[in-house]
Amino acid sequence: MRKLPPLNAVRAFEAAARHVSFTKAAKELFVTHGAVSKQVAVLEAWLSTPLFNRSQSQLSLTDAGRTFLTAVTPALDRIAVTAMQLVEQAEPTALRINAPPTFTMRWLIPRISAFQKRRGGVEVKLTTSTAPVNFEERGYDVAIRGAHEPLPGMVSVPFMTETIVPICHPDLLEGGRLQDPEDLAEHTLINYDTEPLTWTEWLAMAEVSPDAAPSKSLHFEQMYFALQAAAEGLGVVLVPLFLVADDVIAGRLCAPFGLRVARQRRYFANSPLGAAQNPVIESFSDWLLKEGQDTERSIAQLADTMKW
Repeated sequence: MRKLPPLNAVRAFEAAARHVSFTKAAKELFVTHGAVSKQVAVLEAWLSTPLFNRSQSQLSLTDAGRTFLTAVTPALDRIAVTAMQLVEQAEPTALRINAPPTFTMRWLIPRISAFQKRRGGVEVKLTTSTAPVNFEERGYDVAIRGAHEPLPGMVSVPFMTETIVPICHPDLLEGGRLQDPEDLAEHTLINYDTEPLTWTEWLAMAEVSPDAAPSKSLHFEQMYFALQAAAEGLGVVLVPLFLVADDVIAGRLCAPFGLRVARQRRYFANSPLGAAQNPVIESFSDWLLKEGQDTERSIAQLADTMKW
């Protein structure tokens, strides 16, 4: 009967030894520095020998640590390669993705066929929600959410930065009626329940006097309806620029203040800690990162074209 050390501890040690850094190992494994240090300590206790020399300014491997690393790295590589080969030979896999409704409609759905071509054996199931992430109750594998920081208690991979700006129909700009934030006093502000940035916050950022704040507003439950109202010329709405970039380029919508007083946050692909090494989830996260980078480049080109 094999007597194996704790495998999570072995994995933490291998990453730390390869990088000669607990911090870099923690980043690779999507855990904290303290978690890596604790797992290494568990392994050292199991082996009854130190694997690292620790000082305040430097970390180095002991002779035992170097010996163990020489054996562990090839073994983990063989396991990873064999596992990937078996996954690729397996039956089609389902990937359950949950994302905000407007994000899904305007960004994810137009692109998802590219991921399906990349992983032809994966059945993609899309659901929409803006509720807090709960993998056990909701029954999805990946939850996409916009946030300012990674979500705690899960693997939270950033893949795109969004820029939130005021958007409206071009007709509202006629006659110079919307050149400065103070001009919003003459227009209707469109709000929605799931907005990542409120008009109160934006007006404060733009240093608009409360006395000059608009008195008219229109409220919706979802961003999609608020955006449709703006497209109909009913007012001005705060939305992520990447969701309406094509409409701005085509002249159907406009950003009256460009990137002035813009607020940024990031989109994260969130998955359970136990699924961190799922090859389908990893592939989807890698694909999201590429698509997100392409979108960010498109926004930068748009800003350059519009001279924002």
